[in-house]
This record gives sequence, structure tokens and C-alpha cells, in this order.
Amino acid sequence: MSVQAHPSTIFRSFRVLLPSGVAYWTVLDFELRVAEGADEFLRHKRFGKDSAESTTEAYAGAIALYLRWCGESGRGWTTGARHLGMFMVWLRHAPRRPSPTPVFTGTGAKQVRGPRRVNAVLAAVREFLKYTVGTGAAPAWVIDQLYEIGDSRDLPAEVRGEYGMPRGYLKVRHRLHEPDDPIDRASDEEIVALVRACRSARDRLIVLLMARAGIRRGELVGLRRADLHFVLDARPLGCPVLGSHLHVIRRDNINRAWAKSRNSRAVPVDALLLQAHDQYVIERAAVPAAVDSDFLLVNLFRGRIGAPMRPGAINELLASLSRRADLQRRIRPHQGRHGFADNVMAAGGQLDELAELLGHTSPMSSQPYLHPSHQRLRDAVERVPSPRLPRHGD
Repeated sequence: MSVQAHPSTIFRSFRVLLPSGVAYWTVLDFELRVAEGADEFLRHKRFGKDSAESTTEAYAGAIALYLRWCGESGRGWTTGARHLGMFMVWLRHAPRRPSPTPVFTGTGAKQVRGPRRVNAVLAAVREFLKYTVGTGAAPAWVIDQLYEIGDSRDLPAEVRGEYGMPRGYLKVRHRLHEPDDPIDRASDEEIVALVRACRSARDRLIVLLMARAGIRRGELVGLRRADLHFVLDARPLGCPVLGSHLHVIRRDNINRAWAKSRNSRAVPVDALLLQAHDQYVIERAAVPAAVDSDFLLVNLFRGRIGAPMRPGAINELLASLSRRADLQRRIRPHQGRHGFADNVMAAGGQLDELAELLGHTSPMSSQPYLHPSHQRLRDAVERVPSPRLPRHGD
């Protein structure tokens, strides 16, 4: 791997756009040369594993940090695997940008990176090192530095060995404890306030698609008009799904939108979403530059008119709506999805139904999206009938 010969500690992630229009992220050294082993791994993730471009962006940033640490500490990138504990300390305190004289703050100072960010970087570095071992670029002992043998007795009974007997499994050696602070849902009152703060039919449709259909940000701006089957019977269109619905399909998009799940799914929509969509169609038809685009959500008021909205624009819109609605906090896209999931379960939905609506392969993946309110918990307790004590021996 070429990065081993360079003493400089400057590495950075870089976006590569191929002639086909597909992009991925790689790592460059201080002379803007590609870090070959990292580049090979990132190309494998993007094209061999069909990962999202955003995934390679996150991985490239993590690998750049690892190579920078190896350079600053005078370690080779393979021997660095023996000292990942020190890498964790460095991640928590090292400045974000390389410096010829790095300064490490003392006890009590605010850490640069929290446990969740450190664990994400470690996960990417482990995948990188595992890949290099598989290709022969790194020795086999590197794997022993990444994992240790665990005992399944600490695991739930459903995933233990046959007849509940303990069995060994690999678990990561290096991981920080993450605080238990799940993402809060957007309340119904906050969603109503956001809708009222909207100044266009397009913005109302965006808010409702997240809050009433649970669509992710990347899925939202990747929707095409052909994905919407807002009819009672879509069989003439070649679709067997009955009732009004939309399809979430994974595809490469020019606005870098990406559906996280590899499996397409059909999401039913209600009358409120149908009405919001009809109003948006009328609004969009008045903008000639937006007529020919197949993307559902396009720029109507600023930027390149008619171009598909980018994922970051959804965050900017919600931040602006939160201020305009005078909310106490800024609502983020995923909070609308969490609110949708919680409302489905509160209305009597089952976990397998929620997993299908959210695009999760396993119902267990939907567990973090459940945020029962204090009132729901109280209602659950009050639904339990009170025991009746026998009187006079009856």
C-alpha cells in the first residue's frame, strides 16, 4: 500500500465521478495521490457490495483519520491494528484537521468526538483491515487484533446454539459505551405546526411524506413521478398493489439521493397525502422548467429551477420551517419517520407491519423507532383489569 512510504500525515477523502455518472469516495495523500489499498476497498464497497455513495463517503473519512493517526504516531497501517485502543484515545481528543504541532487538551475539556462517532470510525476501519487481510495486503494476525471469542450465554435465547447450549462467536475488541439517547420523535403538534408554516404545496407534501408515510430523506428526493400510483387500481399500470400507494426503489440518482434498503417496497398513502400531492401538481405545472423532470420533488423557487432537490435541502427546509413555526427545537427529517412509526404502533399496528412500511428486513430493526409516550404507558397499565378478591369464601 503506497501510503506507508509517505511521512506526511495529511489524508483526506475525495469524491470520484466515473464517466458512467456513478460516483464513489476515495482517500488521497498529501500529494493528491490515491491511497491504493484504501481505494481498492472503497471501490469494492461501492461496486462489489452495492453500497451507497454516502457509505463510501463515511468510510473514506474514517480511513483517512486512521491513516493520519498512523502517520502522526509513526506506525505502519498494519501495525496500527495492535494499538487501536490508543487510536480511540486519539480520536476523542485530536483536532479535526492535521496540524504540525497538534495540541491535546487536558482533563475536563470538551472532547472532539463522542462515543458514537468513535465507534462509527472503528467499524469502518475494521471493515477496511478485514478486506486487506482477505486480499493478502495485510497479515492474518490483524484479524486477531480486531475480534475476540465471546460466549453466547450473554445473548438472547433466540440466537444461542442448538438446545440453548453456549457457543463461541466473534465480538469486537474495541468499542466505547454509547449513551442511551434515542432520537426523539416529532410530535403530532410539531408536524401540524410545520405544515401550517409551509408557504408552498411542495413543502407541505414533503412534510407529510415523512410524517404520514415514513419516507427517509434520501428516498424522498429520489422519488420519481412514475413511482406514485395514486389510483384505486394500479393493475392497468402493471402493478398488483391495490389502492393508492407509492414505490420506494433503489437507484442511482443525479442528486445523490439513495434508498437505503436494497429491496423495493410499496407504501400505502392516505387521503391527506393524496390531497397534498394534487395541490403540488397544480403548483408545479405553473413552472415551465419543472414540467419535463421525472423527479417528483424539484426546485421551484431558487437554485436551478426544475432540477431535482438534493438531500441536504430537506434539512434546510425543516430548519427554516421550525424557526417559522416558532418551535422550541429544530425538527430533523428522521424525527418525522420516528413519529410515523410510533403512530402506527399506537394505532394497533404490528411489528412486522411496521418493518414492511419502514423497509426493514427484520422486525427487530424497527425496535429503535418505537417511542411510547408516558400517556401510552399509563393507558397500557390501566387496561390491565384489577383483580377481584373473593368475599366470604366465594
